[in-house]
Amino acid sequence: MRLPFLVLHIAGGMIGLLAGMFAIVFRKGSRGHRVAGNVFVVSMLIMGAAASYLAFMKNETENFFGGLLTLYMITTAWLTARCSQPETSLFDWGALAFALSIGASLLIRSVLVARGLAAAQPGVPLGMYFFTAAIPLLAATGDVRMLVRGGISGRARIARHLWRMCYGWFIATGSFFLGKQQLFPAVLRKQYLLVPLAIFPLVALIYWLLRIRIPGRGGSLMIGRGEDLQGTA
Repeated sequence: MRLPFLVLHIAGGMIGLLAGMFAIVFRKGSRGHRVAGNVFVVSMLIMGAAASYLAFMKNETENFFGGLLTLYMITTAWLTARCSQPETSLFDWGALAFALSIGASLLIRSVLVARGLAAAQPGVPLGMYFFTAAIPLLAATGDVRMLVRGGISGRARIARHLWRMCYGWFIATGSFFLGKQQLFPAVLRKQYLLVPLAIFPLVALIYWLLRIRIPGRGGSLMIGRGEDLQGTA
């Protein structure tokens, strides 16, 4: 029963890696960007769901929650782009509860590893456990702010879309280029060429978060249906 899910996981991950690159390259708001973005969303959801199922079957706690975090980040990012009006729904409350559950579970896992009460993954530094736990908690903080304000719009909406998409993409690149280094020729590993590929989504994330805060930088950035943010292309 694992083989079909393994195939889905690999196929979704590979397509997601490529679609994410095209989504970054195409002008934001263009037809190419939207098509690449939709392909990216579908492939990443397939990858995340399959990853969580396989990790659950193999009792791999970190990978299980990593798959769930991917589902949460990509889904909320996509919905942020789709909803051009500042409004909230029951789904947003469910997403908040989902993010808090993931973050709390990962934080508890981090504390157990730090105290020697749970086995750590080989080669994974302790700080990475707490960093991973902080991400869904940080995202949950953004959910709370959105719900309190009754919605999100403008630069805040675009920032929410971008950072969640980019971090979901980072989960895929990090898992592939760093988690599967044995698949690559030794020369690539020795030259440390895989690390830049793995962290590229984080670099893109920082770039775009800075870019949308600088007015007059090359036109406009549009996401979703009809919102045009001048000066943030």
